[in-house]
Amino acid sequence: MIMRNVVYALLPICAFSVWLFGISALASLAAAVASCVLTEHLICRIGGRPATVGDFSAVITGLLLALTLPPGFPLWMTAVGGLIAVGLGKMLFGGLGFNVFNPALVGRAFLQAAFPIAITAYTPAMAVNRFLEFIPTTLTLPFAQPLVLTEWIQRVRVDAFSGATPLTMQKFDHAATDVMPLFLGKTAGSAGETSALLILLCGAYLIARKFMDWRIPAAMLSSAFVVSAAFYLAAPAQYPNPLFVLFSGGLMLGAMFMATDMVASPVTPLGVWIYGGLMGLITVIIRFLGGLPEGVMYAILLGNAVSPMIDNLTQPRIYGARKKEAAKA
Repeated sequence: MIMRNVVYALLPICAFSVWLFGISALASLAAAVASCVLTEHLICRIGGRPATVGDFSAVITGLLLALTLPPGFPLWMTAVGGLIAVGLGKMLFGGLGFNVFNPALVGRAFLQAAFPIAITAYTPAMAVNRFLEFIPTTLTLPFAQPLVLTEWIQRVRVDAFSGATPLTMQKFDHAATDVMPLFLGKTAGSAGETSALLILLCGAYLIARKFMDWRIPAAMLSSAFVVSAAFYLAAPAQYPNPLFVLFSGGLMLGAMFMATDMVASPVTPLGVWIYGGLMGLITVIIRFLGGLPEGVMYAILLGNAVSPMIDNLTQPRIYGARKKEAAKA
């Protein structure tokens, strides 16, 4: 029930991605989902276990993986990412309910390490003929020489596109991007991270159905806002305003749909606030002080790693337990 509703919540984001980037985004979503579902099915068959693909968790992993990738990412690499996400990030730990890390981000982290050039080859939104032809890199064959997109970008009439996302331009060129396009979502970036408004609305659906702990995204986003506001007030010429931080990159998608992974996040009331706040802090630190323009993926994976410790440290004290322990001593 919960997993199915998460799929429902992700479908508008997927549809918006296809509208922005065309059939390449659709093919990427299909490849990622197919790879994740097939990997889980084969592992269950090999291990002599009943098939678990009917719980929709592999579908969610595939959708989230595709939404974190550039729309023109080669399909064979996407399929490899799905294999790693489910095989290494989920089934190796015992399947659904036992994964330590968010599986989609495990797959994405592998792809970033294995194919660093391809995963930063962003393409413009709203390209002409996006529903009639693939972005050239989409159909790149395994181990083939990566294609240069310059001629294609000029042909689809987006001459002003530099190949950089708003985060990259801010990080290395200190070039500002208006907040409203980021909020509404017609900018370059990973396939599903462009529209902060749509992601918020889809997350609100899960919160209203009580399928998501609202405190995690609230803590992560408020922490990122406060920390980035401190940097901005200290050096406004160097750092962007906090609204840019909230609406750019994968922060909104990560906070709503990945940091809230029920298995990999704490369960104590205080723990979820610490967990979300820590991830927001790490995201801003990596963006502002690290060598990469984006830090959401690493922030969530680090948050997943310390989640059990946060739970242990924030267990509520049972009323009267301390007095009983003192009496025994």
